[in-house]
Amino acid sequence: MDKETLLVSVANKAQNWLKGNYDDETKKEVQSMLDNEDKSLLIDAFYKDLEFGTGGLRGVMGAGSNRMNIYTVGSATQGLSNYLLKEFSDLDQIKVVVGHDCRNNSRKFAEITADIFSANGIKVFLFENLRPTPEISYAIRKFGCQSGIMITASHNPKEYNGYKTYWNDGAQVIAPHDKNIIAEVNNIESLEAVKFEGNKNLIEIIGTDMDNAFIEEVKRLVLSPEAIVNNHDIKIVYTPIHGTGITLIPAALKAIGFTNIIDVPEQNVISGDFPTVVSPNPEEPSAMKMAIERAIETDAEIVMASDPDGDRIGTAIRDDNGEFILVNGNQTMLIFLYYLMTRRKELGLLKGNEYIVKTIVSTELVKTIANKNNIKMFDCYTGFKWIADVIRKNEGINKYIGGGEESYGFLAGDFVRDKDSVSACTLFAEIAAWAKDNGKTMYEMLRDIYVEYGYSKEVGISLVRKGKEGADEIEAMMKNYRTNPMKTMGGSSVVLCKDFAKLEAMDYVNSEHITLGMPTTSNVLQYFTEDGTKLSIRPSGTEPKIKYYIEVHGKVNSREELTDAEQKANAKIEQIRIDLGI
Repeated sequence: MDKETLLVSVANKAQNWLKGNYDDETKKEVQSMLDNEDKSLLIDAFYKDLEFGTGGLRGVMGAGSNRMNIYTVGSATQGLSNYLLKEFSDLDQIKVVVGHDCRNNSRKFAEITADIFSANGIKVFLFENLRPTPEISYAIRKFGCQSGIMITASHNPKEYNGYKTYWNDGAQVIAPHDKNIIAEVNNIESLEAVKFEGNKNLIEIIGTDMDNAFIEEVKRLVLSPEAIVNNHDIKIVYTPIHGTGITLIPAALKAIGFTNIIDVPEQNVISGDFPTVVSPNPEEPSAMKMAIERAIETDAEIVMASDPDGDRIGTAIRDDNGEFILVNGNQTMLIFLYYLMTRRKELGLLKGNEYIVKTIVSTELVKTIANKNNIKMFDCYTGFKWIADVIRKNEGINKYIGGGEESYGFLAGDFVRDKDSVSACTLFAEIAAWAKDNGKTMYEMLRDIYVEYGYSKEVGISLVRKGKEGADEIEAMMKNYRTNPMKTMGGSSVVLCKDFAKLEAMDYVNSEHITLGMPTTSNVLQYFTEDGTKLSIRPSGTEPKIKYYIEVHGKVNSREELTDAEQKANAKIEQIRIDLGI
């Protein structure tokens, strides 16, 4: 479609919004876009309908068919309601949980969602105010609900919001329910089909009791209570970065025995504008800056942060010089899984049926540790719904002891079926206490993992490509990678290429095609070289980005060799970037 034809199409859609049963504020915003000489905002707001994807909705807030607003949220909820009424027609009462984060309009979207569910005869447990995503997952299981919604755009910029959909096991929906729900949402052709008038008798407000029950579950995860008693006064700086973590994480840390939790007062302020950060993402160094400054000021030992919806964790620890360094997502997962496997072995808790889970783009060093400890490891796609799927399939057969992904998400207990910064923060603090009992800092512990199991360096690179033109460019890039696969990478020959969109791999050493045993396809490419380097490429499912994950390996015999290993790894990563042109 050429630009002139596209402009006519979006203008017609916008005019229909002016004529339709939309509120005055929405119509005013649409008229402003029509009147603006620069039509880029109009095009982006109307060039397509905001897609209800396999995880729900996520987009920029505002008027338009491609925006997060009460009408796109309304259509999504009505479609989901229709599906629930069909799927669970044998139940006397269908039940759902609705929660939300700190973002602008999140409470409004949550209340509208609750109203529409209740208007369809569905019982709603609505949280009294903001709560972390993992608590919504937990509440679904606790109340025996059939579904749940979390209004959040996670760690996206402040102009975004989202609508995450959960199923009756507390995990985000997967096949066949994801596609079936999408079909029902797409069948909503007009606003008249959406039941906006709620039934207040079917909406129950929940809060403190669920908080207390959740924290009790977190307490049961502790493996080193003595270490916590011995080091209860470790100075811990924690920040919620204006988000939901403030409602549970400080209380959970205190509940397991830590007594010296230091806050960042400016970031305790709940705000969808995220006034102290450019991006409310603990993966970003700038988002951790104030917490680290507070830790230096108070002579704290560790720093922890959670993102706005309280599912991701960011951390910082002191190096050998006493300077704070950020721990990346792969390293955090490595520390968690190393501790859980090692500590369980020490306590004699390993029975032979334990397993861990990681995503395909996360560090392969996890697999090395699991193999040496005779613990099964499952690889799954990016996204905690796939880790939850592994847990579901192993329920009653094998024992889940932990799972994570490189994007700062971890799940320590299976009473939740999504990544959980609450139990992750308590676990990180527990590990700090355990390391101290063993005469080590967290930094020394991480370095000793590399000495024992091999050195690994991982770098993630994201290229942002916004709007329709950006989406087209990302699609073209992925097509080019498939048409022209890499033969060498960082000076080492590619020996294996995996294409998860086709569920096929090519083993270049044996000239052999391999079928990939995954539950469904995914738009991911992976390259493996003869020296152990791994490259993964995929478009983000929630942001306008194409993502590259580079992982290189080395062998060290002592802590002293780690500096040289890192320098060599950095040089190889830089060469791979040059090879890719990024």
